[in-house]
This record gives sequence, C-alpha cells and structure tokens, in this order.
Amino acid sequence: MGLSNAQFAALTFVGFATAILSAIVGMAGGITLLSVMLLFYDPLLAIPLHGVVQLVSNSSRAVIHREHLRWDLIWRYGVLLLPLGFIGIEISQQLPPSITKAAIGLFVLFATWAPKLLLMGARPEDSDPNRRFILLGGAVGALNTTIGATGPLIAPFFLNLGLTRFSLIGTKAACQALGHVAKIVIFGVVGFVYTAYVPLLVALCASAIIGTYTGTRILHAVNEVWFIRLYKTVLTLVALHLVIGEMLPG
Repeated sequence: MGLSNAQFAALTFVGFATAILSAIVGMAGGITLLSVMLLFYDPLLAIPLHGVVQLVSNSSRAVIHREHLRWDLIWRYGVLLLPLGFIGIEISQQLPPSITKAAIGLFVLFATWAPKLLLMGARPEDSDPNRRFILLGGAVGALNTTIGATGPLIAPFFLNLGLTRFSLIGTKAACQALGHVAKIVIFGVVGFVYTAYVPLLVALCASAIIGTYTGTRILHAVNEVWFIRLYKTVLTLVALHLVIGEMLPG
C-alpha cells in the first residue's frame, strides 16, 4: 500500500528516533523500526526495506571502527547467510502476513523482556568462536528473511572473545551489515523492486544518519534508565499490536 504524507512523515521521524535510540543504548533501534514499519506494510515489504536502512546504519558504524574489525569472525559469519536465507524466504512466502507479524511481535516481546529465552538454554559464549560464528550466520540467514531483525539474538555471541569495546561494536556492526546485504540480495532475486520505494528509502536512510549523529551528541545528557524504560514500553505496545491486531475484527 502507498503511504499518505502524514504516514511518510511519521515513519521518517521513527527512523530518526530509533537511530537516536541505537546511538544511546547501543542496540534495539533496528528491531523497533521494523516493528513500526509493520504497522504500515506487510512483512514481505517491510523486511527488505528495513534491510536497506539498517545496512546504511550498521555500515557507518563498521567504517568508523574499521581498524578494529575481526575479519576472521566476519567471514565465518557470512558463510551460511545466503543459503539459509533462501530457505528462510521460501518459508516466509508461504506464511500469511498475519502469522508472520504475530511471530515477529512475539520475537520482539521475548527480545525485550526475556532475551535469554531466545537462546533456549544455550551458552554461546562458552562455544568455540570459529564454529560459533558459522552457526550464528546460518541462524541469522534463516531468520533475516522471516523475522527480519536479529540484533538481540546476535549480541551474546560476542561475549568472551577478548574484544575491545571498539572491536566489539565494529565487528558486530560489520556482521549485521553483511546480513542485511544478504537479505537485500535474496529479496531482489525473488523479485522485490527496491526502486519503487526510493523516496521512502532516501528519507529513512537520511533520518538514520542524522539520528545517529544526534544521538551521539546528546549521549551524555540523557538519563539512560528512563530512556530504556520508555523504549521498552513503546516497543511492547507495538509488539502487542502486531500479535493481537490481526485477531481483532475490522
């Protein structure tokens, strides 16, 4: 569906606000943006569009920390992204949009309030790093084209690697950017026409860049505890809408 001018402006503002969120909290902006985009678009439209915006956002962080990247982890992460991604999109195309939205909503709720449950008892920080990142890339490849946002799932896999703060931020951003590249390619192969959404993509990418800059500038002036509480409240309301919205009449 096409967006009204008010919806276009609202989504652009959300892109700006979620970029500020990522800059202040360090994560969560991507999954919040996708959740809001799903209020306007079906998953098979929202997920690839979201991928383009997040590619810009994550690539910028990876470039900033390029001297600290762990390429040995990044290439292993990329090995299974495409093959598992194609399997994921085959599944996604068979599911009704309401089911996919509900699944994403549930994922968001767990990621927000009980992230450890997503790992189902696994302790990735104790596993061999080489094997860890190959398997992680495969899991993300499949989920990228079905759930769309996997940041909360990825985070624990970067523990106990002896990474500096800069290396962790940069390497995680590079891995996520690589995942978004794979997602963009896969959706393009199956026929998604990105050029039909150029105005929205330009607006969202620009708002992400400006939001990242703004968030970095105001980082020390924000009460992080209050901000995280507000973020969790808003994200929970959006996720609940995704879960139960399709069940309500009319």
